[in-house]
Amino acid sequence: MPARSPLDADTILAATEEILRRHGPDKATVVDVARALGVTHAAVYKHFASKQALREAVTRRWLDRNRDTLAVLAADRTVPPARRLRAWLHAVLAVKQAKIREDPELFAAYGILAAAHSTVATDHVADLLGQLAAVIADGAADGSFRTGDAAATARVVFHATAKFNHLAHAAEWQNPGIGAELDEVCSLLLEGLQSPAPATNKE
Repeated sequence: MPARSPLDADTILAATEEILRRHGPDKATVVDVARALGVTHAAVYKHFASKQALREAVTRRWLDRNRDTLAVLAADRTVPPARRLRAWLHAVLAVKQAKIREDPELFAAYGILAAAHSTVATDHVADLLGQLAAVIADGAADGSFRTGDAAATARVVFHATAKFNHLAHAAEWQNPGIGAELDEVCSLLLEGLQSPAPATNKE
């Protein structure tokens, strides 16, 4: 009989994801995961100190799958900042729509963690704000955006688009016109961010 592979964090997280998908967040306990893996709960505790730690780790891994896609888009300086900002905000919405559609159970787990003020939710928002601030900083640097504080402006833009990124509005993200609504908000925000044309000297 082949020897069992050593238990590692990735194996535990994969099993937890499967339990979440099949049974929902309430069944994703350390005992349930250990049972699914055929190990003692003490073996799982060696990698994750609590049910909360296990849920945070699986949710962080789930969120990180799309993190690089958004980060690459935010950092692409071949695209002008105004176009990049609009594209990034639409990409954030698209990622969240896909997560609800493709992984509703894991999305529900993330909702529970966010409601509990988990560090995963806090870190996720901080990461998004950092990406957004980088786009705005590029716009300020090339003169296309009028702002003296890219981080503060990023927070304003993020809050202004909360309908398209905050969990409280998740039920609305599948509405047919949601993309068009976001585009209207983007146009208004960009109009406010864009620097005025240089004044011409009149004789």
